[in-house]
Amino acid sequence: MNKVLISLLALSLLAAPAAAQRKLIEKYLSNKKDSSRRPSFMPVPVFGYSQEIGVEFGLGALYSFYADRTDTAQRSSNFSGNLSTSTKKIFNISLNADGWAKGNRYHYIADVKIRKMPFDFFGTGNSTAEADKDRLVQNMVKLAFDLEKRLLPHAYTGVSTAFEQYHFTDKAAGGMFSQPDLTGAPGGRALFIGLSQSYDTRNSNNYPGRGFFGRVTYQYAPDLFGAGHFSGSRITANLSNFWTLHPKFILGAQGIYQTVQSRNTPFWMLPQLGNDEMMRGYYTGRYRDENLLAFQAELRFRYNHRFGAAVFAGTGQVFGEKSNLAMRGFKPNYGAGFRYFFDPEKGLSVRLDYGVGEKRPNEKRQGGFYISLAEAF
Repeated sequence: MNKVLISLLALSLLAAPAAAQRKLIEKYLSNKKDSSRRPSFMPVPVFGYSQEIGVEFGLGALYSFYADRTDTAQRSSNFSGNLSTSTKKIFNISLNADGWAKGNRYHYIADVKIRKMPFDFFGTGNSTAEADKDRLVQNMVKLAFDLEKRLLPHAYTGVSTAFEQYHFTDKAAGGMFSQPDLTGAPGGRALFIGLSQSYDTRNSNNYPGRGFFGRVTYQYAPDLFGAGHFSGSRITANLSNFWTLHPKFILGAQGIYQTVQSRNTPFWMLPQLGNDEMMRGYYTGRYRDENLLAFQAELRFRYNHRFGAAVFAGTGQVFGEKSNLAMRGFKPNYGAGFRYFFDPEKGLSVRLDYGVGEKRPNEKRQGGFYISLAEAF
């Protein structure tokens, strides 16, 4: 991905006249900060390949602005999107918003995901095996919207809503998806309503150098859709803190806890270990259960306003009633990455990370490469 980005910049420079070249260099490679606090827009090509999905291609982008450019304490509002497909007909639309009203009085979060794509199901629990992998096709729709109001200094209270719908088609009958004790096949839906509470003292919501962030969300899904769908509650807690060790070095630490409470939880509602933000290196859904607990630390190095790097390490596990939380159940992850700041003033970056996970007996060590907009936490 970094080669794609650099190639696009190089082609733009070669094709543009001298005056335009200087503007492009100033915009994308200059070490200067833009103190005007203007809105910024960054398109990012999506390109990848795997044996299961073929060649994936598309476009992602992030748009950021200040609701009040004259207020230096104003947090930036960030909107991102991603559209991709592949030679084997996956389809993916993702839209995200993290917005702040004038004076940071209101905070809103929106998330829209529509996907049709191949999906590997390994079963449930904290010790699933690669040999049990079952290939499915997943159709997913996820809609979420949270609105919070500042009631006390640094403290925000609000409402949290979500709708989720899943459908899975088994590509080869007889695997883990066909087990008679699996709850939730071939899919279902749920509608959530709940409350959220945040406390935020970070000096930046994009690239914090100091401060604390904590957010707890409780959501309840009533029995609206009948048997086979989800009814129950879920709780998510996300805590992080940041320290400036040196003008070029920042240390961040994060902990996440997720739990689902229901009489009969479908597999598609269980918390999943691994993604591009927490436990990087694990395939999302390789391990899933009623509870998830994970921690990570990241040391960030800012070489200059435009370029940086990071090293990270963490641990986590999933567990349920039949497999209680245990020290031996924690799985390791570690890795490193590169940062390109397309908006140095706001601290907005394109992130390239490689994460490494555990090596289970008779399996290759787990790992993964990630290309993302904005920091992991």
